[in-house]
Amino acid sequence: MSNYEITKRRMAAEFLKYDQDAMLRKFSLDSDGDYLYIDFLARRYRIGRRDGVVERMERGGGTSEADFNEAMTLYDLLCQGKEHCHLSGQYVPFQKLAQVVMGAVSAPGADMFQSGLQVFDHRDNELRRACERLGGVPEGRGDVSYRIPMFDFFPVVFQFWDSDDEFPASMSLLFDRNALDYMHYETTWYAASQLLSRLQEEMEAES
Repeated sequence: MSNYEITKRRMAAEFLKYDQDAMLRKFSLDSDGDYLYIDFLARRYRIGRRDGVVERMERGGGTSEADFNEAMTLYDLLCQGKEHCHLSGQYVPFQKLAQVVMGAVSAPGADMFQSGLQVFDHRDNELRRACERLGGVPEGRGDVSYRIPMFDFFPVVFQFWDSDDEFPASMSLLFDRNALDYMHYETTWYAASQLLSRLQEEMEAES
């Protein structure tokens, strides 16, 4: 078993120590006697109320166990989100969140997540459709720019610029200024990685 799987199993056990009724109230989640349900990037997940396992509910029916980024994002949101978390309505670049936690000197630069952007480069129409299938609406600057609901109650802004003769392709992610009331800074990396993965997945499904 990999370290990722070991960590997921440990967090499933930790999840069971938290007040599930408080989670339901805080985030207005659906539930039944067996599961809590939450939508994450236009896909429904369920978390076992007795074993804490996170499962992805597939479009064609059936379920599969969530991967590391999916599960860790959901565990942190549900268990560690502040009691009265709320959005500010002001978006800041992703690296600004790092400065809150790490300080300006040690915070990552604006080029994080830039590797691998060739998959989006000069595929604007496909990328727009992928954003829209995740519930995105056009907003902001860039060749492609959308406000996308990561959760029903938690949007982020994705901005992408195609490469040209002088500059490589680039991307910016903007989170609400109060994002760290919902999850730890480390978890925003998991969530951001999952967003890029979902966009690529939607583009590949179309081709």
